[in-house]
Amino acid sequence: MNSKRRNFIKKTLLATSGIAFSSGLSAKSYRKIIGSNDRIRVGIVGFSNRSKYSLIPSFLQFSKKLNFEIVGVSDIWNRRRLEGAEFIKAKTGLKVDKWRNNEEMYEKNKIDSVIISTADFQHAIHTVEAAESKKDVYVEKPFAETMDDAILGLNAVKKSKIIFQIGSQRRSGLNYHAANNYIKSGKFGKVVMVEMKWNVNQPDRWRLPSLVKEIKEKDTDWKRYLINRPFEKWSPRKYLEYRLFWPYSSGIPGQWMCHQIDTVHWFTGFNHPRSVVGNGGIYLWKDGLGSGITITNGMITTTLLVEF
Repeated sequence: MNSKRRNFIKKTLLATSGIAFSSGLSAKSYRKIIGSNDRIRVGIVGFSNRSKYSLIPSFLQFSKKLNFEIVGVSDIWNRRRLEGAEFIKAKTGLKVDKWRNNEEMYEKNKIDSVIISTADFQHAIHTVEAAESKKDVYVEKPFAETMDDAILGLNAVKKSKIIFQIGSQRRSGLNYHAANNYIKSGKFGKVVMVEMKWNVNQPDRWRLPSLVKEIKEKDTDWKRYLINRPFEKWSPRKYLEYRLFWPYSSGIPGQWMCHQIDTVHWFTGFNHPRSVVGNGGIYLWKDGLGSGITITNGMITTTLLVEF
């Protein structure tokens, strides 16, 4: 293959990577796409709403063209395993495997790459598992909720040399690319301060009362769910509404601030700020269950002062 064709294929694949399916593009994957009829086999790790409504549909838009297919779903909750397999069959007409956990999935060794869409605090550890099995990875943001987990995941990726991508939809937004190009053009002049705000009025955000009533401990694997967090007794709310609880979530920083601060890093070219000041509390909905979000007059407000 001449260099022009090789670069064209690479650029085409990278251009579509932000749409959520680019997890499995290793050197082996490229050879399969352009050199034979073998397909790149992808496993879904965690059949969540994100995978159902965003990741899988986006993946399927390009799977035939680029010779990829989903071959199975790994989820520790039997209900989600079944729903995931049925969803994929309805979309593709294909019957896929249902794995009880990631260990079973990697033991079967029927995949080349994975799309990870599990609870946020599990992302880094699930990436480590994939890296140790030499599977390429697309993982949803946030990559980790603690620095220790982030370092574990980073080291595993570097050691294994897998292809790895963290999903952040703003990186794929044409409007954000246009804004970045405008700033880079110098038409704004010198940027000396960046202020970010995100106001939301959603009191039911991240609460799943119906599912909380329906899930049973016997139908899932609570110990595997906790992964590397301290053991505590079964809690359906912490299983399904983990975004509301520490140490399973950092709350607003992990959910929304990561989008905002990532945009600033991207546009400015700085990898990290020189200093950070943050403040917050629970001011309105005092149900004793929040993870420290800032709420004022029914609106969630995150204030972050950053010096670059």
